[in-house]
Amino acid sequence: MSRKLPTVADLRALKGKKQLSMLRYFTIEEAAAAETAGVDIASVPPEILFDPKYREVAPSIFSMTGQTHTQCGTPLDYLRWCNDAVERGADALYCSGSMQTVEMLAREYIPVVGHVGLVPARATWTGGFRAVGKTAADALRLFDEVKAYENAGAIAIELEVVPEEVATEISKRVNILVWSMGAGAGCDAQYLFSNDILGYTEGHVPRHAKVYRDFQAEFDRLQNERIAAFQEFVADVETGAFPQGEQLVKMPENELDAFRNQLETRP
Repeated sequence: MSRKLPTVADLRALKGKKQLSMLRYFTIEEAAAAETAGVDIASVPPEILFDPKYREVAPSIFSMTGQTHTQCGTPLDYLRWCNDAVERGADALYCSGSMQTVEMLAREYIPVVGHVGLVPARATWTGGFRAVGKTAADALRLFDEVKAYENAGAIAIELEVVPEEVATEISKRVNILVWSMGAGAGCDAQYLFSNDILGYTEGHVPRHAKVYRDFQAEFDRLQNERIAAFQEFVADVETGAFPQGEQLVKMPENELDAFRNQLETRP
């Protein structure tokens, strides 16, 4: 049975009833694979989501994109960018700006997604790249931040690297959708990056990630095959093995004789 693209209302209706799958991917090929695999939600770089091919290969994945407030500029610049993104196929927009910006976008019916917990761009405020919410006081601050997003009109928040008990208690006490990255199964969706799943992450692999395939080994193998093919080409050129008859166009013998004879008359 073919799937349909879910609406915000559809996703809200599933809260607390079903765990959804969510990916961050980086190519049209990965988007096509996610569609075939049945992934529900995706975070997509703008240049991929805005590609005319994107909706051809991923017609039923609820797809969000975004830019940070520092990239977009003023709140009004943010609104213009988000409106353009919706026109170009975005189902929701990630917002890293203030609650006032979130509220402004939501008032204009932009489906806004926030970020709570370990937010890489704001990690200095929470003590660096580590779990957030391991004390009662910190957990209460997380809850208050999620409620603030809900009250501002956001449709969802990504909850990143938070103790699963805390995430579960927060999720069941709010109406906003809670998408877990390393925050346990008590949320509404489980979110991973495709490069972690496929094993081609450069550098640190997060603890919450799970590697399902070793694409880096395949990329290395393909690079070695490229080098070998290019080396064979160079050798063929140097030895005269390339080009051969099947790569060349031949002139009829009578035309060749005529051509040569006429060349003899040229100065």
